[in-house]
Parts: sequence; structure tokens; C-alpha cells
Amino acid sequence: MSVIEQVKERLDLVEVISSYIPLKKSGRNYKALCPFHSEKTPSFVVFPESQHWHCFGACSEGGDIFSFVMKQEGWDFRTALKELAQRAGVELRPRTPEQVEAEEKADRLRALLAKAAQYYNHLLLHAPEAEAARAYVAGRGLGAETVESFLLGYSLPGWDRTRDYLTEQEYTVEELLQAGLLVERDSGGTYDRFRERLMIPIRDAQGRVIGFGARTLDPEGVPKYLNSPQTPLFDKSRTLFGLDLARKAIRREDQVVIVEGYMDVMQAQQAGFANVVAQMGTALTEAQLRQLERYTKRLVLALDPDAAGVQATLRGVQVAREALEQEWEPVFNPRGLVGYEGRLGAEIRVLRLPRGQDPDDLLRQDPQRWSVLVAQAVPVVDFYLQILMEGLDPEDTKAKANIVDTLLPVLRAVANPVEREDYAQKIARALRIDARAVLSRLRGGAHQRARPRPGIPDKTRDQAPKSDVESYCLSALLQRPTLLSQISAELAENHLEPLRRQDFQNTVNRAIFETWATLLENGRPNPIEELHAQLPADLHARLEKLLTPEQSDLADEQVIRHVTRALLQLRERQLKQLVQELRFLRAESQEMGNVRAEQYDQTQLAYTKKLLQTQKMLAQR
Repeated sequence: MSVIEQVKERLDLVEVISSYIPLKKSGRNYKALCPFHSEKTPSFVVFPESQHWHCFGACSEGGDIFSFVMKQEGWDFRTALKELAQRAGVELRPRTPEQVEAEEKADRLRALLAKAAQYYNHLLLHAPEAEAARAYVAGRGLGAETVESFLLGYSLPGWDRTRDYLTEQEYTVEELLQAGLLVERDSGGTYDRFRERLMIPIRDAQGRVIGFGARTLDPEGVPKYLNSPQTPLFDKSRTLFGLDLARKAIRREDQVVIVEGYMDVMQAQQAGFANVVAQMGTALTEAQLRQLERYTKRLVLALDPDAAGVQATLRGVQVAREALEQEWEPVFNPRGLVGYEGRLGAEIRVLRLPRGQDPDDLLRQDPQRWSVLVAQAVPVVDFYLQILMEGLDPEDTKAKANIVDTLLPVLRAVANPVEREDYAQKIARALRIDARAVLSRLRGGAHQRARPRPGIPDKTRDQAPKSDVESYCLSALLQRPTLLSQISAELAENHLEPLRRQDFQNTVNRAIFETWATLLENGRPNPIEELHAQLPADLHARLEKLLTPEQSDLADEQVIRHVTRALLQLRERQLKQLVQELRFLRAESQEMGNVRAEQYDQTQLAYTKKLLQTQKMLAQR
């Protein structure tokens, strides 16, 4: 019996979920308000007999004990397995010497950075040299509780004060260099990276210090902010400032507001708006959005009001590789965000602040206004249309045509066809032109872009092995990574969701797919090699089996057809099961005289529609 099976055998799903949220017995099952989205009527159901859970409400999430704690805690599979195994009293396979050494080094660096943060905080509170820093903090309206929550600090003037203190704490110069606290001189030796600055610890989602942002106290000082460099612990493209303090509020409110600066986040927390995080750097990355996806799919971008602020937030956000076009180089690039919406199933909106104010200013002066602006945030495409419409001469026909040409690629990146056509109508109304002209261009371009697929003779239409359809799909994807985007695109053309982790019901398969897909999307050069490093040792044998090449001379087109068909069969099976469960839940509600029965009817109708769409595509293959 594998460790995963041992954990499931020893831990009861109802007991584990009850430790997070209150469950109420309902017939044979248990119900609760879904912890992953806001709702007033319970749609979250736990099935004790099968030891799985499912939300029949807005988020439509489901899975087993592992998927629940991963989503609830924001853990990866490795962490979930470690925590649940400890809770169940199951011993995990011993780590390799290399893994032990790497983890010990990482733990040592975390301890070093925690010690540095405490040192800087003590200096801010007590050092005579920190008087200007204390005055600056007070001037920004940050109270003692905020200073403590974010562990703000101060770095002393001089070239070796931090080095001297931490080496006295028995940390080596080499470790200080690895943690990004020292800089090597060209002539040899080292010096403190941070000197005479307000120190802002940067923490990961678990609240562990991984780096620092350091603000100058000199009005003429350059740069204004100096951040830690890339280290084994800190990667700014994968980090969101304030997520450790915000994640519970993000899940509770089912929304996150993304700002640009450290001060914005601190002021938001202080004003009671706890669901605010800051991106690190000038570009919002897919890795950052993937982190947020664990907590919510509703994102609001709070932009600085000037053009430079807008560009800074949207710059660098790119659409998926399969949809990139070389000629597409707009000043703003919401198209990438639209692409993210499609892949993440997200709703991304944009908040525009009043001129002359950034989030920090507004939150201090008028926190109620902040709530109103968040509620009034507009979808990405609407925001882009607003930008293009500013200063437009209503009689300039050529300018209108240019706006349509600019927006067409953006619209084609919208995954939902109903939303796509609705936006086309909205653009036509804004420009005061005939909607049919825009719709014609939109549909015509889509037909031109569609690539004919090579025909596949009937004799090659072999179905995937029936013994383990999931493993067949996963094995094919791991061995031919380009299949992932191609299959997802084909599903999107048929108005179905792209390939996702929920397609894999087996715990191990889901963990391997999710870890691999994240590495692939983040452009990691050796995703399979990194996959071995990120997965627990107990999963390595399974991974090797999936990576064993099959004796097959099928072309990619044929494999795509087979895997797509197998995937559709999996979805059909899952949807049939969910529809059946809804029938049972409805019957139980009727027997108990519960008004929830009518809502189950509506949910069952929605799932039946998904099932019919899946069966329609399956029949075509």
C-alpha cells in the first residue's frame, strides 16, 4: 500500500474538513458553505462513503482529502503529503542525501533571513541612527501594529554592520552572499547590500522571510527601492508581497486586489482591506497569477492613474505562446491578461484611480472611496477600450477603423464566444458604427486563423487503453509537452474548458500533472528534471513509469486525437457521476422538505448541459 493510500485509510475526510469549516449532516452526506467562494446557501458537499467532496456552486471544485487541504492552505502536493502523513502517523520514504542537504541549506538560509529581519526591526525600534526612519514611518501614517505585522526594520549606515552582526551569530559570509545580504567587490571581499534604508521583509505564502525590499530615506536617493537579488529562496517573478497576510481574506471575499507597491499593501491592511497584494517588479507574471488561483479566480488590478503607471502594470504580460502574433505590439497589453483569463478560468478587472493619487494616498485619505472603486472595476477589454477612446475625434473614421483593428486580436483571445460577441457589440456602440461590420470582421478573422487538421484514416482511430485512461493521457502529455496547448485549443473551439487538474481524479496523477503543467507554463528549461526534484520521493517510481516510452510510431496529430477522446471519456464519466449525485441530493432534500431541491434542479441542468457538450464533441470523434 502506497503512503498516499495509507494516509487516506487513516484519515477521515469529514473529520479533516470539519477542522477547517463547520459541516452539517444532511442525509448520508454533509453540507457547508463553500470555503472557496462566497455564497449564502450551502453548495459544498462531502461524501463520506466515497471520501470525496464537491462544490455544486460557483467554483465547481472537487476532489479528495489532498486536493482539499492543498486548496485550503495553498500548499503544493509535496507539502500536503508531508502534513497529512504526519497527522496520520504515516512515515514517508527517506529522502536522498542530496535532498536532505538541499533542504538543510534552504532551512539555514530561511533562519538567517529571519534573524536579519529581527535585527533590522530591533534597530528601527531602538537605534539612535534610526530616528529618520521612525519619522518617515510615522509620516506615512503607519501605526505600531502595522510595523509589527510587517516586521519593518532599518539598516545601519556603513559597509559591514549587517555582516559583522550576522557572522557573530555563526552564519558564514558565503551564506550571507547566498541570501542576498552581501555584495562581492570586484577587488575582492564583500559589503552590505542594504545600508541606511527602511527594511521591508518579503515573505512567502507561508510567512517565511525570503528577501527584502529596502527604501531610501534620502529624498534624492537612487534607487528609491533596492530589492534582494534572485536567490535560492527569492524569485520576484513568483512572489507576491503580502500574500501571507492576505490569503485568508482573499479566500473569504473571493477576490484579490493587486497593487504595485509595498506601501499600498501596508496601508490597505491597516485600513482593514486585507485582500490586497503587490506584484514584484513591473510585470504581472503568470506564475504570480497561478499562486492566486489557489485562493480566488476574481482579480482586480489597481493601476496608477497616469499612462506610465498603466504601462508599468501591463507591460510584459504576454498571451500564451500558441496565440502570439509578431505584429501585435500595442502600448498596453491586456491581451495577455485576457489569455490568462481563458487559461485560468479567471475574471480579471481593472481599477483606475483618481489622477494624482496612488492606492497609498487614497487609502489614507478616503478608505470608503477605495471600496467604491474596487466595486466599479471594469473588465480588461473594457479598460483597453476606454484607453483607446480617450481623445478620439468622433468624426475621424480612420481612427475608428484603427481601434477596431487593434481590438480584434484582443477579442479573439476571449475564450467565451458569448462574451466575445458581446464585446464586439459594445465596441460598435462606443464607436457609433454598425455592429454587423465588427462582428463580420471578428468572425471572418476567426475562420481565416483556423488551421485545417490532417485527416486521420478510420483504421488509426484506436482508443486509449481502457485499463487506465488517466495514466494514458498523462503519460502522453509528459512525453509530448506540446500536446497540452494543442488539446486545450481544440477543447476551447468546442466551447469546453481547457485541460485542467480536475480532469485527473487519481491523487498521484493530479499531483504530477499540476506540478508539471506549472513548470511548463513558467517556461522552465527542464520541466521533467525539475519535476523529479519537486515531487516527493514516494512518487518517483510512478513518474518513471509514466515517462517510459511506448512502442508507438503515431504522429502527434494521431496522439492528439486519441488523448482528446480519452480525456472526453474521463469528463463524460465524471459528469455522469456528478449528475447522479445531484439526483440523490435532490431526492434527499425533497424528503426533508428542503427548499434546496429547486436549486439542485438548476445545478443539475447546468451539469447536464456540460455533459451534452462533452458527448457532442466525443461523438464527432
